[in-house]
Parts: sequence; structure tokens; C-alpha cells
Amino acid sequence: MTPPRYDVAIVGAGILGLAHAYHLARAGKRVVVCERHPRAVGASVRNFGMVWPIGQPPGEMREIALRSREIWLEMLEASGIWHRRTGSLHLAYHEDEAAVLQEFVDLAPANGYECEMLAPAQALDRSPVIRSEGLLAAMGSASELCVNPRRVLAALPDYLRKLGVEFRFGAAATDVEEGLLVAGGQEIRADNILLCTGDDFESLFPERFAASGLARIKLQMLKARFKRPGTEIGPHLCAGLTLGHYGNFRVCERLAPAMERFARELPEHVRWGVHLLVSQHEDGSLTVGDSHETVDVADPFLRESIDRLILDYLDTFLPLEGLEIVERWHGVYAKHPKQGYLIDRPLPGVMIVTGVGGAGMTLSFGLAERVVGLLSSH
Repeated sequence: MTPPRYDVAIVGAGILGLAHAYHLARAGKRVVVCERHPRAVGASVRNFGMVWPIGQPPGEMREIALRSREIWLEMLEASGIWHRRTGSLHLAYHEDEAAVLQEFVDLAPANGYECEMLAPAQALDRSPVIRSEGLLAAMGSASELCVNPRRVLAALPDYLRKLGVEFRFGAAATDVEEGLLVAGGQEIRADNILLCTGDDFESLFPERFAASGLARIKLQMLKARFKRPGTEIGPHLCAGLTLGHYGNFRVCERLAPAMERFARELPEHVRWGVHLLVSQHEDGSLTVGDSHETVDVADPFLRESIDRLILDYLDTFLPLEGLEIVERWHGVYAKHPKQGYLIDRPLPGVMIVTGVGGAGMTLSFGLAERVVGLLSSH
């Protein structure tokens, strides 16, 4: 019996691989997804579940993020997978932080953002659980979404199967040639092969990854619950340290004084790349984090000192006395120091797509749409 031939074979069932499968299936292509584990266990299930367009810098990355949001909503509503249109709050407890937020809001219309400055009372109205003492101002944005990463990565393959996508879990890819993928010990013939393998730089085309400039970033995260059941945070939350993490605020001249104060007053937070985001899922749990450490190998060990930094800073805007910590873990992702993503073509008909860093949930569906367009043009 002649084995089937696919239009596209995808390696990796993380969110980037699944996003490509979604677009290809909707375009009528015959698609197979190969994943070395029985289910996705990488960065795609170890994150906040935030679709965070507000954090992307103006221009191409912002456009990809907004388009990705549109596609997320189409897919989530069609599939019935849980999601929430949360929006976000950037909280300011220092004058220099408030100044950055105000400058960003002033520049927002010209840079393609929709956001607004909020007085403390307005911020507390949106999220009554935040710390009111010392709150000077906040910036509100309506564009952010929340999904539960563990559940969406488990449910999405079932939805994609209904669109005709074939999955082979527990099938590690061991060799790639033009038109041929070997996965799970079986040969798979495909016109195009997409490698969405995250931070796995060693298994396929290691020399290309070594020359790519990609870095492996390890982060620490926690899950918390409110001691009082039914308590909700409302929008996604973040505070001052986040101003230095995302590229959107680099347009602000007032960012430099805030960064200088962070380095002076919070040197360990800066050393370990700690900034704080908080999301809440349908079961009421909170995902809290994170830190950022460049590593060659992501060892499995967590530093208690980093978790302490995370929790100490969390307490500055979301009081710890109302929370209990229920899980701790580390995540790993691939990030390019200068580019928002990496596309490489090691062989004809073979494309590597990775390097979205910590913005995988935000960018994947929009980026995948562009990549599928590139495949069609070739």
C-alpha cells in the first residue's frame, strides 16, 4: 500500500505548530503534525495564557499581534474553547512609572495603540483586589485576551482533527530531507516540512541553529489561588518592572529614568530579569511570573531566591496575604536578540519557524498566517 503524501508535515505540536496546522487546514491542505511527546509539554503549556498585543513594539510586530488576536477569537469561538476578553492594567506606584505610562498614552494614537490613563479609583474599579496604598495611576488596554494554556493545547488538536489535520504524538522527528521527514521511525512524504521545535536546537539542523543567534531563556513561574474563593482580578495585571521588558515602551523618552531607578533599587530583580504579570483562568487560579535567565542548558532546578523576588514584587501591587502558592515550575523558550521571530530555510521545501520568545501565544496565529502565505507563494 502506498503511504499517503501530505502537502505539509509539521514538527512540533506547541502553539506555533498548531497555528500553522490551523491555517493550512482551512486552506484545504493535507497536514500531519508530529510531536515527540504524548502531548505538548514545552513553553506552550508553561506560560500565562496571555494574548498580549499591548506589549509588542509598533510596526510589524504590533500588526502580527493584532492579527493573531483576531484569528484567536475566530478559532476560540468556533471551537468553544474557554477564553476571556480581559484587557490589561499597567499599574504605577512611582512617579517615573506614571510618567512613562502617560507618555506612552500620549504617543499611542500615532503608534497604533488604543489605551487610556486611569486614576487610582478607576483602576480599582476594574480590579478591586490590587493594592490601593501608593497607587498613583494606571494604563488600561482592552485588547488583551486570556486562554488557559494547558487546556487550550490539549483541546486544540481535537478541533483541528475535525478540520482534517492528522496527528502523530510520541513520534520524534529524527531526520529531514527535501520532501521526506522521518518521525517515530516512519517515513513521511510531504511537499513542505515546517519545523516548529521551540528551543530544541540539537535534534534537527543543529548547525543552522548554532549560527542563528537564538538564545535559550529559562524562566520561573508560579500558580496561586485566592484564599477567598470566587475572588477575581479582572484584567491581566502588571506593574513598573514590566516597562523595561516589552518593546512597546522603548518609544518613551521617560523610560530611562525609571530603568535607572530599577537598577539602583531592585538590582537582583534586574539581574534575574524579573518582571511581574498576573493572569487568571476559568478555575480561579492565577499564573504569576516571571524571571528570565539565558542558559545553554535549562536544568530542572528552581532557585528559591528567584521565587522570593517574584513574590516580593507581586506583593507591591497584589497583596500576598490573600494568596496561597500551589505550584512552581520553570519554562524555556527560544529568543532572538534582535528579531521578533526566526524563519530559516535549511533545504528546499523545509522551513524552520521559531524564536518568538515569550510572545508565542500573542504572535503564533498571525505569524503562521504569514508563513503559510510564503509557502503558497513558493
